[in-house]
Amino acid sequence: MTAITPDALPPDRDEALPFRRDTLKLLATSGAAIGIGALAWPLVDSLAPSKDTLALATIEVDLAPIAEGTGIVVLWRGAPVFVRHRTPEEIKEAQSVAVSTLRDPQTDAARVKAGHEQWLVTSAVCTHLGCVPGGSKPSESRGDFGGWFCACHGSQYDTSGRIRKGPAPLNLPVPPYAFLTDERIKLG
Repeated sequence: MTAITPDALPPDRDEALPFRRDTLKLLATSGAAIGIGALAWPLVDSLAPSKDTLALATIEVDLAPIAEGTGIVVLWRGAPVFVRHRTPEEIKEAQSVAVSTLRDPQTDAARVKAGHEQWLVTSAVCTHLGCVPGGSKPSESRGDFGGWFCACHGSQYDTSGRIRKGPAPLNLPVPPYAFLTDERIKLG
């Protein structure tokens, strides 16, 4: 039996060997990438929020039925949010407060949208221990500052949702929102 040496191969076969090797590498790499993608896709897809969660990510609120001087509580992402139609007196009072006297200094202008100062949108969860303060309805106690009063531990917020008295350390947070029209907002 005689051994075949590379010199004994026909010249056209000698040129085909590198092409075949490169083709096999390309096919193997492509197959591995497709396999990894096929395995990773279900994992990545499972990390996306569910459709019912996405549906609650944004809500629209009709402001037309909210009378001046009152407010409503809406649920957004499972948490209560105050939407209050402030009177001109409440707006003046909130704007006249010296920011340096506040525990969590923030101007009224930083808490409302320009051109829509009569509407205040804040979280309805007290920043002390998570209770829901009263003050949205005229019949509820609004504390010494005319905003909201948390009966759990006595925190009092002004007409801009800023902490003025009691153990709460921070103002009521302002959630992300935008005006769609003068009488409709979108939370989220």
